[in-house]
Amino acid sequence: MKVGSLFTGIGGFEVGLSQASQDFQTMLVCDNLATSQAVLRHHFPNSALEADVTKLNCLPADIELVTAGFPCQDLSQAGRTAGLAGNRSVLVGEVFRLLEARKAAGKPVPWVLIENVPFMLSLGGGGAMRLIMSEFERLGYRWAYRVVDSFSFGLAQRRERVYLVASMIGDPADVLLADDNPVPRPTTDLARYGHGFYWTEGRSGLGWAVDCIPTLKNGSTIGIASPPAVLLPDGRLVKPGIRTAERLQGFTDDWTKPAESVAKPSLRWALIGNAVSVPVPKWVGGRLLNPGNYNKARDLPFADSGRVPRAARFDGNMRFGVDISTDPLGVRGPQLTEVMGDDFTLLSERATAGFLSRTQRATLKFQPGFIDAVIEHLAFMRGESGDLLAA
Repeated sequence: MKVGSLFTGIGGFEVGLSQASQDFQTMLVCDNLATSQAVLRHHFPNSALEADVTKLNCLPADIELVTAGFPCQDLSQAGRTAGLAGNRSVLVGEVFRLLEARKAAGKPVPWVLIENVPFMLSLGGGGAMRLIMSEFERLGYRWAYRVVDSFSFGLAQRRERVYLVASMIGDPADVLLADDNPVPRPTTDLARYGHGFYWTEGRSGLGWAVDCIPTLKNGSTIGIASPPAVLLPDGRLVKPGIRTAERLQGFTDDWTKPAESVAKPSLRWALIGNAVSVPVPKWVGGRLLNPGNYNKARDLPFADSGRVPRAARFDGNMRFGVDISTDPLGVRGPQLTEVMGDDFTLLSERATAGFLSRTQRATLKFQPGFIDAVIEHLAFMRGESGDLLAA
């Protein structure tokens, strides 16, 4: 199955698909960021590289699967329009333009796989997602989508994303909705697990994550990295390193290193934060080659307006909501501390003090012992305590 990738990023879709089977061959990658292009040139030297999706007239005739992780904020604009056709300022519209061009040429693309943040389901009160559904249906595709969590694929990261599969030749429900294996999330145990949280917050939220980190963010456009913090079982507050971030997305160490040839190293955080978690397309790819059997007993009504469900399908005639978890595989991976190893730095005095100050103005409830650990870490960073790292 030959793959054409739009909004490729650093190739998460393509790496995952190739891990599922060497039968997936990436023929085309497309991204407008110089940092992404540097990574793609290094890892996909035999794939055609395009920089501007708007300048692609048509996809190659042999492409059988299109992947796309288009910008979420793009949908905000799409939801305010009457439709996508002709609106070239809406990048997701480029996906449908290229699919329509292939169909008009008599060679429709059989399969499409897209990914985005769960926020896409609530944009415009569900209007943006319905817009995407309608476009696929207009072009003759059946579709299925589902919110899945990267944690259930063995990654120590809590990361929910919407994956949608559309097809003209198969049933996408047999790909995305045939597997359901909920995995229990661990409960707080400060003496046993590392606990991830957003040190840049502390007033309205924390992103508290047990034995994993909260969702990796993409950092700022000017290269200010925003890794989460981790409270280690020994009481240290640390920030994971860039290699850990790559591991937490399923990439090999230094996958994004080529980006440093065109930009400062901190911009690698944005690439990783925007990436697709590799094990998810690996699972999808396996199901594309070997479909499961969707159980129609999971079907629920699909409302014509208002909020859309977190999983749904279209069988060619009707839309259905689907009762299913975010855990297709239910794999529990290594503990966060094992994944990190020694790839971390201590959270600085300034960062710790700022975080602690915000928590003192918050009305949040914190886990017993957490704030005490923050205070002790701050004292150590100020040189007021030598006990924290004595072990």
